[in-house]
Amino acid sequence: MKKRLLSLTLAAAMTLSLAGCRGGAAETTAAPEATTTAKAAEATTAADGAETEAQAETVAPAGNFKIGIITGTASQGDEEITQAGKMKEKYGDMIVTSTYPDNFTTETETVISNTVAMASDPDVKAIIWCQAIPGTAAAIDKVRETRPDMIFIVGTPGEDPGVINPKADIVLQVDEPGCGIVLPPQAAKQGAKTMIHYSFPRHMSYALIVARHENFKKYCAENGIELVDVTAPDPTGDSGITGAQQFILEDVPRQIEKYGKDTVFFTTNCGMQEPLIRSVFENGAIYSLQCCPSPFHAFPAALNIDMAGHEADVDYMMEQLQAKVTEYSMGGRVSTWGVPCNMLFISAGVEYAKKVLEGQTSGTLDEKVLRDTIQACAEEFTPGAKMTVDYYVDDSGNAKENHFLVMSDFVTFE
Repeated sequence: MKKRLLSLTLAAAMTLSLAGCRGGAAETTAAPEATTTAKAAEATTAADGAETEAQAETVAPAGNFKIGIITGTASQGDEEITQAGKMKEKYGDMIVTSTYPDNFTTETETVISNTVAMASDPDVKAIIWCQAIPGTAAAIDKVRETRPDMIFIVGTPGEDPGVINPKADIVLQVDEPGCGIVLPPQAAKQGAKTMIHYSFPRHMSYALIVARHENFKKYCAENGIELVDVTAPDPTGDSGITGAQQFILEDVPRQIEKYGKDTVFFTTNCGMQEPLIRSVFENGAIYSLQCCPSPFHAFPAALNIDMAGHEADVDYMMEQLQAKVTEYSMGGRVSTWGVPCNMLFISAGVEYAKKVLEGQTSGTLDEKVLRDTIQACAEEFTPGAKMTVDYYVDDSGNAKENHFLVMSDFVTFE
């Protein structure tokens, strides 16, 4: 099998200032050196500094321990649950897993009780959570009532930074505001004249999603793209995921009929990605990036790609995607990241927690070890990949030193 070669050159805004390359059938577009959320990384408040200093106390080796992983079910997106399984294959009984319900917004008590049940095992010393849906902060609070020592590393939070940051030890997230900066010029290169943005009120109440949308407004205008907001059903609402997916299947052709094929489609929801990708391919529109960027996210199911035995094989996935792009004559109109972000957060979360519990770090939050772990795990998925890792910076310019935003490059299929 001929390996794809990807050029994945990134300039890390902070300590991950490294370079690497692969080349081939796909063309890459570099992420910016720093996004608007990362410019003020040194403007950390005194309170944040004190909090970080407290977290940095030396952690003694924990001896025998287990690490828990909490994910959604396959219906919301199977990457997380697949990666949890991969980590259990790697480490055996050291890993325990659980899921949260699909209707987590109305089943908060179940979210909490499942977490408490996992933490009731005294050998579980750390819990990795991805996606960290609404209710995560409350679940952490409940666990800490009896397990104040529990380490929580959460990926892709569904709660605002002001809610989740004080609760979790470490927060890992795609640089959503940064994606709002880099996606419009990427879409313009792909020929987009219009962007359809699917979301719903619950998502549009999240600070970083709102920040990404504000950047979409600015950078779509700068790149000659008309931004059109379309309200879709919330998958956690009465119509459920099925209703939301059906809406996408019916609405994409309507939007293409109205605006033409030079339309790029984006949705803030994982459960909507599969029907969106399928409809974009069938109707010849443009698809630049998922809400949770990854070559695995929704593409296999949408395009009927057999993943048996290749669940975390990026090379295989890229080759299959290129073949589908060629089959549908979509050259230059489809892109994603070469690194699966949510799978990365689970892998890096487990590996980092293991290092903390084995006493290989200077404390619960050892920034250098964490950054090195994120980079090493990214390269396990995609050799040569380089991640930009920045602090989340709030509206007052204060860097939150336990909240990290990651960025990778676009890979465009020709």
